[in-house]
Amino acid sequence: MTIIAPSILASDFARLGEELRSIDEAGADWVHIDIMDNHFVPNLTFGPPIVSMIRPTTKLLFDVHLMVERPETLFPALKAAGADRVTVHPEACVHLDRTLTQIGELGMKAGVALNPHTPLSVLEYVLDKIDLVLIMTINPGFGGQAFMPSMLPKLRQLREMLARHGRSDVYVQVDGGINLETAALVKEAGANSLVAGTYIFGHPNRKEAILSLR
Repeated sequence: MTIIAPSILASDFARLGEELRSIDEAGADWVHIDIMDNHFVPNLTFGPPIVSMIRPTTKLLFDVHLMVERPETLFPALKAAGADRVTVHPEACVHLDRTLTQIGELGMKAGVALNPHTPLSVLEYVLDKIDLVLIMTINPGFGGQAFMPSMLPKLRQLREMLARHGRSDVYVQVDGGINLETAALVKEAGANSLVAGTYIFGHPNRKEAILSLR
């Protein structure tokens, strides 16, 4: 089954609790939470206190994507706030292996996010520490950007790498420009976890939107 993870970056922040309940009732699998620091990416969102406030509104898995410098400084607070998985960018980590180990030691799942220019080779020696790879199909930092078809070969190559290492259990997630048309493309290329913000939160029927992506 394809995992659908609506990104709350596209939700109405003034009604965040209601928005989370609506995607829960609509059949979402995970909640994708984009934390940005205005340094690693040119945008600023929110941090662990907001994650803590919204945690009681749903039992859905909290899939936190850190687009921040020094991500390890947030791990304890995110654990306390109720995060289930934390995904980091290798460019933001001085020692990626150590960073992923720290996530695991706190009892959270760990993921690695790859920007469009980031090669798959950075994963070779950390695959034993992760349960998810996020392929960015846009440049990170803003919602509503156009999908990059050039990332489809990267998805196929990732699937081949995971099979070669015996890690077919790792989730292959995509984030950026996901809608009905691009969802079909990325699933065919090997993705089984789709992050979608604008398509789901901007849809008049969110249950229908989630079902169409799945």
